[in-house]
Parts: sequence; structure tokens; C-alpha cells
Amino acid sequence: MNWKSFLTGLTIGLISGFAASEWVSHKGKVSPEKALTHAKEKFKERGPISGSWIQMTSEPFEKNNFAYDVYRGGVSRTVDDSLEQYEFFSDVKTGAILEVYKL
Repeated sequence: MNWKSFLTGLTIGLISGFAASEWVSHKGKVSPEKALTHAKEKFKERGPISGSWIQMTSEPFEKNNFAYDVYRGGVSRTVDDSLEQYEFFSDVKTGAILEVYKL
């Protein structure tokens, strides 16, 4: 057996395995940026927004005895010269907004 071909095959196998494991671990998750974009689109349906934020890590959330992993985020808007702020919880798997609170 030629050592050069063995090391080439080993390197390609390791890189492929790492890439596959990364792909599988992120499959089925919405990025925080996409979740924030979705939330902003929904809030813009009721008027312009002036600011927004989202946490980059997910956290556990329970609603109606169902457990979810969610991103926590927020949106602010000015209505009649008054600042309104909202906090929302977006599902990590689908990006759907599960809960909205006015602060």
C-alpha cells in the first residue's frame, strides 16, 4: 500500500465526516437571523418598526405543556410619539412566533 494514497484517503474521509456531522447537527434549525427577519416581517404588517434584537443562543420554553427550543427577541416601534416594545419567542425548528409580550 502506498502511504501517500492512504494519507490522502484518510484526510478526505476525516474532512467528509466532519462536514457531514456539522450538516446533520444544523439540519432542521432556523438561524437566529432568519427568525428575526420573519418576526420583523410579521410586525411590519401592523406598521413600521424602529429597532429589533435577537439572542443568538436558544433556550428552553414551555407553552401549553409542550416543550420548545426558542430564540428570544424583541421589536420596538413608535406609535403616536410613544415607544412600544415587544418581546417574542420564536421556535428554533420552524421560525414561527410562539408568544409575544408587550413590555
